Amino acid sequence: MTDPNAIQPSALDQLPDRDPEETAEWQASLDAVAREAGPHRAAYLMRRTLERAEAGGIALPKLLETDYVNTIPTAAEPGTPGDEAMEARITAWNRWNAAAMVTRGSKYGVGGHIATFASAAWLYEMGFNHFFQGKEADGSGDQLYIQGHASPGIYARAFLDGRLNEGHLDNFRQESGGNGLPSYPHPRRLPWLWEFPTVSMGLGPLSAIYQARFNRYLTNRAIKDVSASHVWAFLGDGEMDEPESTAALALAAREELDNLTFVINCNLQRLDGPVRANFKIVQELEAQFRGAGWNVIKTLWGSAWDELFQLDTTGALVRRLREVPDAQIQTYQTRDAAYIRADFFGKDPALVEMAKLLSDDKILECFHLSRGGHEARKVYAAYKAAVEHKGAPTVILAQTVKGHTLGEGFASKNANHQMKKLTVDEFKTMRDLLDLPIKDSDFADGQVPYGHPGADSPEVRYLQERRAALGGPAPARRMHALAPLPAPAEKAFASFDKGSGSQNVATTMAFVRLVKDLVRDKETGKRWVPIVPDEARTFGMESLFPSLGIYSPKGQTYEPVDRDQLMYYKEAKNGQILNEGITEAGSMADFIAASTAYATHGEAMIPFYIFYSMFGWQRTADQMWQLGDQLGRGFLVGATAGRTTLTGEGLQHADGHSPVIAATNPAALSYDPAFAYEIAVVVREGLRRMYGEAKPGEDQNVFYYLTVYNEPLPQPAKPAGLGIDEGIVKGLYRFNTAESAGVTAPANAPRIQLLGSGTAIHWALEAQRLLAEEWGVAADVWSATSWSELRRDAMEADAALLRGEERVPYVRQALQGAEGPVLAVSDYMRQVPDQIAQWVEQDWSSLGADGFGLSDTREAARRHFGVDAESIVVAALAQLAKRGEVQATAVKEAREKYGL
Repeated sequence: MTDPNAIQPSALDQLPDRDPEETAEWQASLDAVAREAGPHRAAYLMRRTLERAEAGGIALPKLLETDYVNTIPTAAEPGTPGDEAMEARITAWNRWNAAAMVTRGSKYGVGGHIATFASAAWLYEMGFNHFFQGKEADGSGDQLYIQGHASPGIYARAFLDGRLNEGHLDNFRQESGGNGLPSYPHPRRLPWLWEFPTVSMGLGPLSAIYQARFNRYLTNRAIKDVSASHVWAFLGDGEMDEPESTAALALAAREELDNLTFVINCNLQRLDGPVRANFKIVQELEAQFRGAGWNVIKTLWGSAWDELFQLDTTGALVRRLREVPDAQIQTYQTRDAAYIRADFFGKDPALVEMAKLLSDDKILECFHLSRGGHEARKVYAAYKAAVEHKGAPTVILAQTVKGHTLGEGFASKNANHQMKKLTVDEFKTMRDLLDLPIKDSDFADGQVPYGHPGADSPEVRYLQERRAALGGPAPARRMHALAPLPAPAEKAFASFDKGSGSQNVATTMAFVRLVKDLVRDKETGKRWVPIVPDEARTFGMESLFPSLGIYSPKGQTYEPVDRDQLMYYKEAKNGQILNEGITEAGSMADFIAASTAYATHGEAMIPFYIFYSMFGWQRTADQMWQLGDQLGRGFLVGATAGRTTLTGEGLQHADGHSPVIAATNPAALSYDPAFAYEIAVVVREGLRRMYGEAKPGEDQNVFYYLTVYNEPLPQPAKPAGLGIDEGIVKGLYRFNTAESAGVTAPANAPRIQLLGSGTAIHWALEAQRLLAEEWGVAADVWSATSWSELRRDAMEADAALLRGEERVPYVRQALQGAEGPVLAVSDYMRQVPDQIAQWVEQDWSSLGADGFGLSDTREAARRHFGVDAESIVVAALAQLAKRGEVQATAVKEAREKYGL
């Protein structure tokens, strides 16, 4: 019979044991400790042994969790180098003004968050006083990703140092009249202060990782040495539920981004209640980050706990702290000493004895107030350890109390995230707690006053001196006066004007060829940042691998399997291509960092991110809003576009709606070019607008979205005549007429205008031929390069009319005098072309690929959606029949003839 206590076979049995007798002795020793001293002692010895092995460089799996105590013990804390009393007074003023600002605004119903900054105040203040480098520091200073709900505290500090005044604070969340403050960090709304929009939870941590990585990219490519810059991301423990928050942890560790620190404010509460009510979020995060390879620092308990830990000679206190769930810790913060004695200490005889040595005041001090994130010395110790750690990013798990110093009505209450104001009496209690010189008489008419010690006070002088020593104010966004980038040689663009002759070329390939020429430009070539999510070969970009190299901070440590081929897979420390693997979110984070380098680092970079169009806006539209919020510039390229062009992949790859989503973003200039020369014109114009000489009143803080197709077709030559380039940029021009196309239609034939975009223009051209040869109808074909730009222009014209200015929309000007009705078609939903319908004077109709996609041939899919040439013919005849210009029977005849 098998002994149940015997060591069972495991994976370890596959390893050779050079000394089985010694192994048995170790195992027997462990068994003896467990028998004689208990399993807790055995576990303690094992943890300490593993820690010793790790410290000694012995390769063993790391412990994923440590005890629920501070990583840095009190005896090892270095102490803060500043004036702690002075910094406490500064923090008190900022706490007060943050709460006052939100409370004063609440009478207007604009809301705001008080409790978040109240819990995190020291996490920010310690950084501002001793760690966060300003823009005048080495490199580009530090990059700060501020937790969105903590913005009132950041405004309060800017008020104290003179960057904001009372008028600004009174306009918190009231921007329409000017001089207002956005609710959250927002560069587009307050571009001199905020660098990064962070309130869309999860995007801040993801972006911070890729920003730290892009900093290394700039340094390794010798664009700019920003090795002194450090990225700090301030996050909430509840925010870590977002999948984006932890999506790139392994990347940060793999690339050893020790220029990155996450500070997670673990107040154990999210919006509605506890983060991990029945579990422990700190331990969960520690395991997650340690498992990903991060350096983890836990700053959980304040100095009041030192006495309790000294009394814990059996380990009972540490065990109890580890087993109590978060929701119960939250409850202790609101209950009296008797309850804590019974519920926390009463569970273990050793703790019962310990509690007898503690006064009620001591118990309440520990459980109500004393958290590591509320003590300057403990936060300083954590930050110092983080910036000094090399070889891995660091996460600081700082435990706090949500609503700290706001009184019993706020602290640790589930509803405190939604509580927007304090009463006058609560403010007076807060004033006394913070020891602020604010008189009762200052509360005029029940209005809470702002507090300021004076522009020449010791507090303000100290604050400003500290910031001067660290390189200037923070947070801050630098408004660089960059010289326009020189335009690339015209040859790169003009080469597309002559067309491809008899050669079939997909517009995806045309775009890649254009970029290949542009990255060779001596002036601007190095500033291109090609970004692709592991689909470079799909888009024909593999030829860029050996010439540009794929960025890797380790270079190429292996011999590539295809080294003997011309287009081998080349990785390099100074590689230019960012090939991100299968992560559209990571690729977008790359794009955002590169597209805003002109502001973050004073270096204009030209990112283009090419992706399956279906997996761009649909999957990462939130990040594309973030891109617009952050004033990013660059080219997004939706390749293999359209609902009927990539049909073999099925409906999940069939993009019929990305231009619809793109049209909702005010910063996006969306184009659906049909021909290679149109792509060249759009890219040339984009480079001018975003990086060159801007026209008066022109917003440079835009980005371009181009859809390109994988359907190889002959590329025509650029039509001769004036205004073609202007029409391409504005969104519409006449590609040909029935006469110039050489199709035969009778004199005085009925006429129709066919508007097509992208690959759909080829169906329109075939329909033009069929209409003339088989139905005696003349059709003119127009290329609608941008439905959304036409709409934007028309809306601006409408707004001008309301101001009393006469202005005709461009689409109406372009179509003025065009005979017959208009029929628009694209490879997208009908609402894409229908964006402009109300501004077209002619009779309007449209065709599109509405509904789900399907797997089939392109021809079958187009027939299914009713957008092929024959379907266009029938729709055109139906339009003309309504007007009495063709016989109604022609529509039926055409349907039968084409099998529709």
